[in-house]
Order: sequence, then C-alpha cells, then structure tokens
Amino acid sequence: MAQSMWNAAEPLIKITENHPFLVAMVDGTLAEENFKYYVIQDALYLKDFAMGLRMLAQHPTNSEADSKRLEEFAGGAEIAEMELHNSFFKKWEIDASGAKQMPNALLYTSYMLRIIKTCSHAEGLAVLLPCFWVYMHVGKCMLKLRDELGDSVSRIPQYDAWIDMYSGDDFEKEVKDYIAMVDTVALGSDKEIVDKMEEHFIMCCKLEHMFWDQAQNLLTWPAVFDS
Repeated sequence: MAQSMWNAAEPLIKITENHPFLVAMVDGTLAEENFKYYVIQDALYLKDFAMGLRMLAQHPTNSEADSKRLEEFAGGAEIAEMELHNSFFKKWEIDASGAKQMPNALLYTSYMLRIIKTCSHAEGLAVLLPCFWVYMHVGKCMLKLRDELGDSVSRIPQYDAWIDMYSGDDFEKEVKDYIAMVDTVALGSDKEIVDKMEEHFIMCCKLEHMFWDQAQNLLTWPAVFDS
C-alpha cells in the first residue's frame, strides 16, 4: 500500500533527488548561511512533527504497541534529530529561541496538523510518511553522490553529519517500521481512504521539495509585514 503511494509520487521524488540545495550540500558549494537557515526552520518543523506523532499515538483505534511506537517516533524526532540540530546551533552559536516558521515551513506543518486533527487516523499516518521516507531516500542518494565524488571535494563537517544521519541504518529502521504501520492501517481501510492517503502523501512530497526551495532561496515573509 505505501509502495503504491511512493510510485504515484515518484516523478516528483526523482526531481527532489537532484534539488540544488541537497546537491550543493554534497559537492561542498552550499553556503553556510543557507544551511543555518535550513537547520533553524527544520528544528521548528520537528517540534510540530513530534506533536503530530503524539496526536496519532493517542488515537483510540491504536493497539497499545502502536501507541508506544508512535511515542517512540516522536521521541526520535525530539532527541536524535534535534541532538544533531543542537550540535549545529552550538557550533555556530545560533540562538533560535525567537525564530518563526517561514512561509513554506508554516504551509507544510499547518497542512500536516490539519489532516491529523480533522481526517481519519489512516490519513494522519500517511501525511507524516514523506518526512520519514523522502529524507531516508535523499539521504541515501546523497551518500551515493558523496562516495562518487570521493576526496575531490571538501565539505563543511556538519553537512557530512547530516548525510550520515539520514542515510544511516538507525534512521532506516525507523522509516521501515513507520512504513509497516502505514501498510497495516491502509490494508484495513476502504478505497476512498486509501485514495486520500495517497493524495496527502503526494502533497507532502511537494511540500518537502518546497521546504528545501525555501532554504535554497532564503525565503522570508514580505518586508511590508515588519512595518
């Protein structure tokens, strides 16, 4: 079931594999300013992502095991992934305490949380799947490119840490466990719900791409709003 969602979104995912922000991270040409911007926005995103997982964990149709696993996923976002981000903040002495979500990040998290709050449990699970799966996929694509480039380029160490995190075995296990959960719920759902799950999956693949667009372009709110 989840694989059919991936297949439907594959043309977009193929484009995302070669997103300029991701490629520049691997070939060493990404400016620190863009990566710092991205890390701050991603930290804000992860707070909402973990909130969404905890909301799903409380759904009455869950088994006890599924509720526990969803709480573990939320903990993974808050601890393992945020530990990486916090290391970046410490390295660059970034104070993100007053940071706000920029337009594409807010669009993404608002859509995600709206689906979890107002739609079926199956749709809620599907709306979070691209964040897991697309990150793992592009992480592995970036690892492959890094291996191909070898010692011909030098990168900021933080870029390698990011690639290692999302291409690693630990993250892959998390992703496969979440895919299995989505598959189980999809198998017990009617066609209308499965179609909606695919719709949300594709939309969030688009929003993932736009999230990296935002970092590539250092997108901000229009200056007129500051007046």
